Amino acid sequence: MNIPVLSLLVAGVLPVCSTAVAKWGFSQFDNHNPREWLSRQTGFRARANAAQHNAFEAFPFFAAAVVLGLVLQIDAAVLDRYCLIFVAARVLYLIAYVADIASFRTLCWLLGYASCIAIYLQLLIR
Repeated sequence: MNIPVLSLLVAGVLPVCSTAVAKWGFSQFDNHNPREWLSRQTGFRARANAAQHNAFEAFPFFAAAVVLGLVLQIDAAVLDRYCLIFVAARVLYLIAYVADIASFRTLCWLLGYASCIAIYLQLLIR
């Protein structure tokens, strides 16, 4: 299995999952103007929407690290490990954000970000 590519796929789909949570079970969703509707939401819907934005923000930094790791051929086991850490951290981040567990959410964000930094450091020391 190609863990880095699968990780990119999962990380790329996570923002859509966040949006689905924000819209889930709400019959008055306005599909003609979804961004305005989402901006007026509160509670878990607002947090899911915020998680969506953060997932989109985190993705490019992760994607660039993974692509560089593949192209420059850092140790596959190391790359796999950091990719799995990133994806797990981001999934837990989404759950923590929606559930409003702020401290755990911050820890998950930090872990995901650190895994990206670790990939870049591996690229620098090779």
